[in-house]
Amino acid sequence: MTQHIPSTEPELTGVRNFRDVGGLPTVDGRRVRHGVLFRSGHLAHATASDADFLSSLGLHTVFDFRNAADQKLDGHDIELPGVRNVNLPLSDPAGGARFWRMVRDGDLDQLRSLLADGKGAGRMIASYRVIVKERTAEHSQVLRSLAEDSVPVLMHCAAGKDRAGLSVAVTLLALGVERDAIFDDYLKSNAKHRRYKLRRSGSSASAYSPEVMELLNPLFDARAEYLSAALETIEETWGGVDPYLETALGLTPESRERLRERLLA
Repeated sequence: MTQHIPSTEPELTGVRNFRDVGGLPTVDGRRVRHGVLFRSGHLAHATASDADFLSSLGLHTVFDFRNAADQKLDGHDIELPGVRNVNLPLSDPAGGARFWRMVRDGDLDQLRSLLADGKGAGRMIASYRVIVKERTAEHSQVLRSLAEDSVPVLMHCAAGKDRAGLSVAVTLLALGVERDAIFDDYLKSNAKHRRYKLRRSGSSASAYSPEVMELLNPLFDARAEYLSAALETIEETWGGVDPYLETALGLTPESRERLRERLLA
């Protein structure tokens, strides 16, 4: 008789890009435990059944990496009883709001000036580098919280791809997960059913024309070159993952071992 294993990727109605990060292999032969580290897009549109499922996970903490502009656009997360919600913005709301307003409302010429000729991908690569270099305090807070008590945990941003993707990747680096497995998990966000639902102003066909969507694709793709840029920044700035974790994030060997004990099987 085949054993039934509950799906780690349920069909949630109002939450995109949800998944359990459990099962990923480490370089020393262990695996990330199932049921302790989850990632997703925002929870603002979660339905009652979505909330019931999320409540069943026994979450200790939800880390919301969105900024005020994101929350104004999509709304605040639903409240899950007994779950601590920590808003830890990983981008500047003043700097990002104008850009995303242009993405949502801008005409074709504006979008071309912002995103054509590789500028969209370049913007993403630059933002990944900046988050790694300038948001060490936030990533330190996440890892120290996980080492102490904040598991099971759900990490999310708006789409669950970039800010949450980087935070999950940093966590997996600290756990010693294999690089290929980190990239494989990150790239899962490209699946059609996971992608962020873009809202463009106007009802005309031009709002979602092939050229517009091609211009916007770099913003909504998970590309290996983006995550590679972040990892290259760690190497270039700190000389490797271990000094990054110890020097930039202040993660002591003792804390790292507690983190591994909490999250690895």
